[in-house]
Amino acid sequence: MYKKVSTDMNFVSREKEVEKFWDDNEIFQKSMDEKEGCPDYIFYDGPPTANGKPHIGHVLTRVIKDMIPRYRTMKGYMVPRKAGWDTHGLPVELEVEKLLGLDGKDQIEKYGLEPFIKKCKESVWKYKGMWENFSGTVGFWADMEHPYVTYDNNFIESEWWALKQIWDKGLLYKGFKIVPYCPRCGTPLSAQEVAQGYKDVKERSAIVRFKVKDEDAYILAWTTTPWTLPSNLALCVNPKEDYAKVKAADGHVYYMACALLDTVLGRLAEEGKDAYEILETYKGTDLEGKEYEPLYQCAADEAAKQRKKAFYVVCDEYVTLTDGTGVVHIAPAFGEDDANVGRKYDLPFVQLVDEKGDMAESTPFAGLFVKKADPEVLKDLDARGLLYDAPKFEHSYPHCWRCDTPLIYYARESWFIKMTAVREDLIRNNNTINWIPESIGKGRFGDWIENVQDWGISRNRYWGTPLNIWQCECGHMHSIGSIEELKSMSDNCPDDIELHRPYIDAVTIKCPECGKEMHRVPEVIDCWFDSGSMPFAQHHYPFENQDLFERQFPADFISEAVDQTRGWFYSLLAISTLLFNKAPYKNVIVLGHVQDENGQKMSKSKGNAVDPFDALEKYGADAIRWYFYINSAPWLPNRFHGKAVQEGQRKFMGTLWNTYAFFVLYANIDNFDATKYTLEYDKLPVMDKWILSKMNTMVKDVDYNLGNYRIPEAARVLQDFVDDLSNWYVRRSRERFWAKGMEQDKINAYMTLYTALVTVSKAAAPMIPFMTEEIYQNLVRSIDKDAPESIHLCDFPEVHEEQIDKELENNMEHVLDLVVMGRACRNASNIKNRQPIGKMFVKGASDLPEFYQDIVTDELNVKEIELTDDVRAFTSYTFKPQLKTVGPKYGKLLGGIKNELSNLDGNAAMDELNATGVLKLQVNGQEIELAKEDLLIDMAQMEGYVSESDYGITVVLDTNLTEELLTEGFVREIISKIQTMRKEAGFEVMDKIKVTYDGSEKAEKVFAEYAEQIGQETLAVAVEKAEPAGYVKDWKINGEAVNMGVEKQGE
Repeated sequence: MYKKVSTDMNFVSREKEVEKFWDDNEIFQKSMDEKEGCPDYIFYDGPPTANGKPHIGHVLTRVIKDMIPRYRTMKGYMVPRKAGWDTHGLPVELEVEKLLGLDGKDQIEKYGLEPFIKKCKESVWKYKGMWENFSGTVGFWADMEHPYVTYDNNFIESEWWALKQIWDKGLLYKGFKIVPYCPRCGTPLSAQEVAQGYKDVKERSAIVRFKVKDEDAYILAWTTTPWTLPSNLALCVNPKEDYAKVKAADGHVYYMACALLDTVLGRLAEEGKDAYEILETYKGTDLEGKEYEPLYQCAADEAAKQRKKAFYVVCDEYVTLTDGTGVVHIAPAFGEDDANVGRKYDLPFVQLVDEKGDMAESTPFAGLFVKKADPEVLKDLDARGLLYDAPKFEHSYPHCWRCDTPLIYYARESWFIKMTAVREDLIRNNNTINWIPESIGKGRFGDWIENVQDWGISRNRYWGTPLNIWQCECGHMHSIGSIEELKSMSDNCPDDIELHRPYIDAVTIKCPECGKEMHRVPEVIDCWFDSGSMPFAQHHYPFENQDLFERQFPADFISEAVDQTRGWFYSLLAISTLLFNKAPYKNVIVLGHVQDENGQKMSKSKGNAVDPFDALEKYGADAIRWYFYINSAPWLPNRFHGKAVQEGQRKFMGTLWNTYAFFVLYANIDNFDATKYTLEYDKLPVMDKWILSKMNTMVKDVDYNLGNYRIPEAARVLQDFVDDLSNWYVRRSRERFWAKGMEQDKINAYMTLYTALVTVSKAAAPMIPFMTEEIYQNLVRSIDKDAPESIHLCDFPEVHEEQIDKELENNMEHVLDLVVMGRACRNASNIKNRQPIGKMFVKGASDLPEFYQDIVTDELNVKEIELTDDVRAFTSYTFKPQLKTVGPKYGKLLGGIKNELSNLDGNAAMDELNATGVLKLQVNGQEIELAKEDLLIDMAQMEGYVSESDYGITVVLDTNLTEELLTEGFVREIISKIQTMRKEAGFEVMDKIKVTYDGSEKAEKVFAEYAEQIGQETLAVAVEKAEPAGYVKDWKINGEAVNMGVEKQGE
């Protein structure tokens, strides 16, 4: 029959067996093959880099990316799941540099490009095995046998096709632009990369005195980057703001913005002496053209060489008065705004910093890295009397996300895709996407594309997709869109050309304009272009698989972490808009970051990072999956810690497992084979119909929620159903499974529980694939070899609408409310559940059918229930004024109000309040109205009665216990203790036993009188007063000492 089920919670070893079963029987492949020809549901997998290890955040992304495709497969869709690897880019180069002991581009070139590239290709796969093992352990199903690989020639050729399309549209251009630049890596970063590396830093800014030409005065200007001052060429003011010339208390005359005079000069004030005196005021435009002396000779020399005017005041409205002096120093090579002003005034172009971020030879700070030059520049200016102040400030500064070096904004020759030209298309396409949550699509992502910048696509590096532009010395440029085109234009292209540096650098083509040799430009491209091209490049489109690509574009669903809003989510949309002018995905679930239990970001340096392999080994994949599904909305940060995972495991998985174990235990005792019976709905009692109604409601709600990507909502529905199944249905039906023989009622109970377990397992299979597989194999496959081989080859359960009975569900809900309140009454009066109570009164449930009343009396161990409209005999109410609200309204009358309230008939007053919403009083001849919020209401209880009110219902328990009730309670306690001893002694459920006892006179009397009942309920063939034998234990039962022994008896 069924395999015996252990009730331990060691799920990890069981998951390993399930994983092996899937692998041995190729279940994933079969789940794909069986859906051949079904409607497509397309999922794109964002490619991880195989040269970095998986972290705990990858568990979250993988369990979401696995669950939705599993659900859609069970719903009858064909869901292709092609895995991918992101293989290019600087992180790979840095890893190889470290491995080879190299530092920087000079050493790489000395080592040799070809051997370096070969090492990069090897390094890419460093952790491939670890990723595959990780994916298997988590239960992430994807085709890893045939992944797309971004360094593959076919993939790159598809990207070349895409770049040529963009070039032909005039959207790929070369220009000088201020770009965020990493001097350590020697390459610019795209805006989305910059967004990944901000850090808070404390630095010194500089307020500098610029000497006005031919005047004993200075212009005060502010900068946060002192290293740019040797390249200063102009000072910028806001044309519309007010500026002043002032005589300051330090003896100098200054020009600066009026609004900031007190902030900047206020510190010069002394007792009886003002900080400054205003000599004249101007509009910003009045100062335009005012000349000053160059701060550094090196900049003056460069400007002279270019024969361009510099060192004068210019105007632009980007200057603000929020901080500084209202005057900004301009170095056009080191800032976007500065560059714009430089172009507007045709200022010279002076860049006194080299590509390594070191100050130029012509500066007084030659060879110093820019950030190290900051304090030296300040010292130099101070020594020359030109530093007014160097205030400390804290700000968020971009660092390279790969190597942690501070970025500099630097004028570089770069290649750009003109995203600004397709801004409206981007916005329109984004509006077709269902963002979960919507706030990210409209907010963070929407704002990003509203303000989209041109995409700096080139990288001055080695290991990447080569930019497909060939250039001739005559100035002509040509974009190559395929290997075939390259070969047709080249005399020296090898047949087996690899589309990587240095091989591609050696291939020349003939210039169609002048006939000379054209050489490829040296740049490679941003690896975000690789991953953003995966929808078509994975299929080598348009060179082959055109139908397949068109069938699988756009994706129905993608999901990654929130930082991908400026990464993969953006590059997918950008490239898809440029090529196809449509959104590349229809639904996207954005995932929050995984934090530690205190809400802190996890990092190795803080020592709070969780190793995903350790966590999976400790808790198992299902438990971690379940935690991520039910814990919170996916886009919110997840606080990951063991206690929370175990709590979820206990609450849902443990409850489901124990319910399944209960079924198997009794089904094996009775040799119950579910294939030999059918569930005959018309023959079922109310309890069975209720759980089947709840089950169908559950299936309907889980289906709706998963179909709409509402993940925590679906998980909660499952959890609530399992709670109802175990803690209500099974608990209420237990004795039906213990009955002798195989009566119809017992068949009903077995078939109902069996149906519920199999159905909830199928509904939960996408979420907890391991445990549900284990349950399915034992409950279904063990008795029906014709059933699908795996739960993941089954269809999602169907809803039987005709079995949903809302009235039935509502009645049972009332019962549960009454039971909760009844238990609260018991707890309040310290009466255990095993102690019977004589009577219970219920007000507010007069329409509850008798069947349900019987459940309440049984559940609460009450002899009789009386439905009544009036519980005044047992309860009353007392009223006091709520001082916070009554005081301000009726201050002087407060004493009288208190008095009147204390003399009220509590029940009558409560009736009035419930009926009219107010209580009317006469106080000192004045009528006063008090609403519920004006009153502190207490329910008073009569001696010997305890009451609870909620949901518009009042429950009163009669706690007066007769001798007869106490004795019955004593018997129940004895039975409970014997059952505990059976378990502790390791007896099987059906083992017959003998009970021996001795104890106090009262205890022995109860034993003797109720021996038969005790024996029946504990499977004892004898209950005898004798020296306790076998497994022996001392007990205190209701204050009476008892010593008992239990022994197993032969058949």
